[in-house]
Formats: sequence, structure tokens, C-alpha cells
Amino acid sequence: MSLKRSKPIIGIVGTIGAGKSAVAGLLAEFGAGVIDSDAAAHEVLQEEDVRGTLVQWWGPRVCPDGRAVDRSVVASIVFADPEQLRRLEGLLYPRIAERRDAQVARFEQNAAIRAIVLDAPKLIEAGLDNQCDAIVLVDADRNRRLQRLAASRGWTEADLLARERRQISVDEKRAKADEVIINDADVCALRPVVRAAFERILGAFHRGRPDQVHS
Repeated sequence: MSLKRSKPIIGIVGTIGAGKSAVAGLLAEFGAGVIDSDAAAHEVLQEEDVRGTLVQWWGPRVCPDGRAVDRSVVASIVFADPEQLRRLEGLLYPRIAERRDAQVARFEQNAAIRAIVLDAPKLIEAGLDNQCDAIVLVDADRNRRLQRLAASRGWTEADLLARERRQISVDEKRAKADEVIINDADVCALRPVVRAAFERILGAFHRGRPDQVHS
């Protein structure tokens, strides 16, 4: 980014079920300010004008009680129809971007924050990697990822495959990554790995070494 900043922006990407949220949580523990795009999307989805638009598009089933959008209904619609997914993204993304930019500005002004982390499901696809000083890829063994997803979300392998098809490949993500974190164990094993990667990114940013960190 051309804007002069005092702290790096770190983008987190990864395979589904690898534990991006766990890594983001540890980065927060180490002093980073984390911007969770999933959480922002859930908040934006409940805004009155967004609810109204979704009801116009897809009928009252998306807002059965007239107050809250049923995310499971929305998910069933957009995962079955790529055109509807693009439509939804076109509605939500500008609003999410406004929130993200405001949060970046707040974190930049907060002296206690050492770095800013963008945790977004489609960070590279949305071009947000161009706003980052470093990209961290979180990966894990496929069987372990499937076990986690079955336990946390009730997913089958078919569910995982369907969602993987809507993302760029792990090889494409790896090609963009400055740090690769393998999360095949528990959080105790993960913590020192994340801390070391974080300190390397901070060191490279403050030394201004473009060979190690995106400019």
C-alpha cells in the first residue's frame, strides 16, 4: 500500500477447517488487532435495508420472523446458485469494506496494537491481498480438517468439496504467502509457531525489507 502506516496489515488465508480463527485469536493475544470479515458480514446481513433487499429478491423465507435474516436459508440459496452468490456479495461487500476501512483506521491510531490482521474468507479473490504487507497461510492435513468440520459444523466430505470448489486452490494461496503455518496439533503446539511468524513479519515490516514482506 502507498499509505504510510506505523504497523503492518497481515492477511490470513487458508484451507477450510485449517484453523484460521485459532491463528487470528493467537495473533490478537500477541498484540494484533483482528478484523473478522465473517462477523462483519453477519452484522451487515441484519441491517434493515439489506434485510429488505433480500426479502425482495428471495421472499419472506429469508426473514421468517420479520426481524432477523435466517443465514441458513441464505446459505442454501447462494451455495446452490453462483449467480445469487455474486448478487449477495455485490450487496454486502461494499458495506463490509466501509467497516473494515474504519476499523483499520482505529487500529492504526491505537498505540497498543502492534499489527492489523484481516481475517476474510476470500481475501485473495477479493483483491485484499494487495492491501496487506504480509500474507499468512494456515493449512492442515485434509483428514484432520474434515474431522474438525464434522465435529463443529456437521459437514460431510461432500460439503467440504462443494465449498472448496468455490475457492482458489491451496497452491495459489501458497504462492501468495509470506508465512505458512501448519495446524495439525493443538493450540499449545500452535502458539509458538504463530508467535515466531508474527515476530518475523513485524521485524521485516519495521526493517522495510520488500524481499520478505509485500510492499
